[in-house]
Amino acid sequence: MRKLMLLTALAVGYVLGARAGRERYDQIMRLASQVRNDPRVQAKAHQAVDLAKDQAPVVADKVTSAASAAASKVTGHGESANGHAPHMAGPKGDLP
Repeated sequence: MRKLMLLTALAVGYVLGARAGRERYDQIMRLASQVRNDPRVQAKAHQAVDLAKDQAPVVADKVTSAASAAASKVTGHGESANGHAPHMAGPKGDLP
C-alpha cells in the first residue's frame, strides 16, 4: 500500500511539474484513467474502504482511551484544577 501511495505521489508530482507538453500530459492522464478503472484496482479500493469501516470503531476506542489517559496526566489523575473530572466533548457533545 505504501508503494502504491509513493508511486501515486510521484505520478502526481510529475504531472504537475513536468514541462513535457500537452501530449505527454494527455498520455499520462489516459494511463491514470486506465489504472483507476482497472477491475483489480477497484477491488483493492473496495477492500480498503471495507477495512477502514471495520476498523473505525476500534480506532475510535483507542483514540478515546489515549485522550483520556493524556487528559489524566495533564490535569493530575483525572481531575481538573477545580476538582471535577475533565469533560471531553466532541463537536456534538457526544463523547464521554
